[in-house]
Amino acid sequence: MVGLPYDCLANPLGAVRFTFEKALASASAPAALEGKDWGTSDLFQRFLFEDDGISQVPMLTPTTIRSLQTNTLVRFRGMIQDMLGNEFYVGAYKDGDVWRTNKFSDVSQFPMEPSSETRMWERRLLYCIPVPGQNGWTEHYWGTQMNPLTNYTSSPRQKRQREDDISMDDVETHAPDHDFQDSSSGKRQREDGVSLQSPYLENELAGNCSSSFVPACDRSFFPCLLKVYDSPESEIKLNEVFEFVGILSFETEVAKDEIDEFDYGLCEEDMTHLPPVKVPRIHCLSYRKLAAHDFVSSSPILEPKSHIVKGIRDSLLSHLTVVLGNDGLAAQFMLLHLLSGVHARVDAVAVGKLSLNLTCLGKESSSIFGNRLNLAIRNLVPFTHSLPLTVDYLNSVSLSPKKDYQTNRLVAGALQLAEGSHLTIDETQLQAGTLNSTGVENARVLKMLMEFQKVEYDFTYYKMEMAADVQILILSDGKSNILPADLVLPFRPSSADTLDGVEPEILKAWRWYLATVRSLTHSIEQEMQKVVEDDLVAARQADRSLGSQDLSRLLTLGRLMSVSFGETSLLLEHWQMVKELDRLRKERLQGSA
Repeated sequence: MVGLPYDCLANPLGAVRFTFEKALASASAPAALEGKDWGTSDLFQRFLFEDDGISQVPMLTPTTIRSLQTNTLVRFRGMIQDMLGNEFYVGAYKDGDVWRTNKFSDVSQFPMEPSSETRMWERRLLYCIPVPGQNGWTEHYWGTQMNPLTNYTSSPRQKRQREDDISMDDVETHAPDHDFQDSSSGKRQREDGVSLQSPYLENELAGNCSSSFVPACDRSFFPCLLKVYDSPESEIKLNEVFEFVGILSFETEVAKDEIDEFDYGLCEEDMTHLPPVKVPRIHCLSYRKLAAHDFVSSSPILEPKSHIVKGIRDSLLSHLTVVLGNDGLAAQFMLLHLLSGVHARVDAVAVGKLSLNLTCLGKESSSIFGNRLNLAIRNLVPFTHSLPLTVDYLNSVSLSPKKDYQTNRLVAGALQLAEGSHLTIDETQLQAGTLNSTGVENARVLKMLMEFQKVEYDFTYYKMEMAADVQILILSDGKSNILPADLVLPFRPSSADTLDGVEPEILKAWRWYLATVRSLTHSIEQEMQKVVEDDLVAARQADRSLGSQDLSRLLTLGRLMSVSFGETSLLLEHWQMVKELDRLRKERLQGSA
């Protein structure tokens, strides 16, 4: 039996050409010449998921790119930092009497004469970066797990759920943001690929950061340009995190006289910003949206309501209590804070958020407990960020992403974060000073994120609000006047004992617990609804200063308390626990007044 004329892993363009030629020989020829899927999607879906080819596809990282060959199949994970619009390219052309295709490639596979009959097609350009704030421990889990139900989408909008576990390679972790741009391509392309190991390449990858696009430049920063075909715009949105599978296009040299003006819709000036030698391209064949829980280890626990979940909760709560100097009340609220997240939006209200302001933290106590808490959160949550709230910082940085019309780029801001990120704002260093116009704007943007879970993007002529889902923790001496948190709690540590090391398996269980129960659905049964309503009415009668936000906060706390035990509906004991915690918090607030 004669083998296949292509190798999906090492020669995916051969598979593309094979299916194209097969389609032209059949009744699907018109669709193929219009650029519509001609069977390539089904072929790669079978290879990747039915034949478990996904486990063989290497991950594209700053380390692996030195050995990967161009025109081979790779995977890349990152956040969509900018959407560069669409480009037109020569998708098909006639080589004598034979039609050829350029789909899923930057350059023609065969010589293309200027007089050749051509078909112009269109594809989307996405600028993708490593997930901002991704913590290094996440890289250890990619080789061992993924959620048992994975939802990949092929480029021609074909969705399938796979019930087999998908093996993942290691993922590199980096800081965000970089200068970028598209480039044109030559008319010829080496079919066998080129090993990318030159010192020039390594230097370009490590050191070519532009400060105008990089709030905190990292030499290991590794962006990628995604070229997506036949995908509805609604399926891929700004700031979402994806895993892409596609064909790598990355050249060590591109001769300028080989550039074909028809291959790219970008002007010559743009080509100098991002030549293929600096930023790799991936021609996407399949993609899958990722959430924060996809970055933690899987667990043999199948039933979140089991007693094992309660055991994990108790051990994590004990750990947080030690981190917080044996302040058990602060540990309780910190646990609920780490489980919070926006699960619905009603008008302007982001339901489910729970920002926390720990007060009574001076410079000395902040240096001890603030650092301990930051380290603990980084070890528990996949994406974490810290922000120093000082007058100088607010006056000098740009927190909101801003459109640069000269380069036609979205300049990343510190608040362009992935869903599920945790942000710690340190206000303990804030001193008296005057905010300039930039500082006033930054303070307003932070307040909007705190209150509405939205970030304003600056497009110069107008501003656009983008929905966010960021857990926000504020460390301050007194109650923050700049950032009104949902919960304010005076911090009362009683000791500063040295922290013992945590076993890796226990850390893994805590991470799984936070990611799993945070995503549980929740409801309130009719009987409990009556109890909650009566209690809220009684609370309002006892304290007329309580407003709708206070009552909404209690409901959020009730939900979070239930899911912390793995429950999907509110139980009376958990509601009573919430009321007691809130009573103790108010007592502490009165004692600190």
